[in-house]
Amino acid sequence: MKKLFVGGLSFKTTEQGLADAFAKAGNVLSAIIITDRLTHRSKGFGFVEMENEADAEKAIAMYNNKELDGRTVVVNEARPLEKRF
Repeated sequence: MKKLFVGGLSFKTTEQGLADAFAKAGNVLSAIIITDRLTHRSKGFGFVEMENEADAEKAIAMYNNKELDGRTVVVNEARPLEKRF
């Protein structure tokens, strides 16, 4: 399992649309778009979990600096969550 960060998402991109797009690169385990707690509006980024390293690399190659729903997105390996104090 490999988690990818996807930034620069269009506000009209849905979690299902994100999953469907990345499914072209391989098996998607989950797709989550991060939303604002109060407005529930997309913050313009999300995460996609791919089943394996090969699918993740293929997804990065397919979508990094490419257009998705009218916006150029950035796709790379997600970094671990850093502790906030």
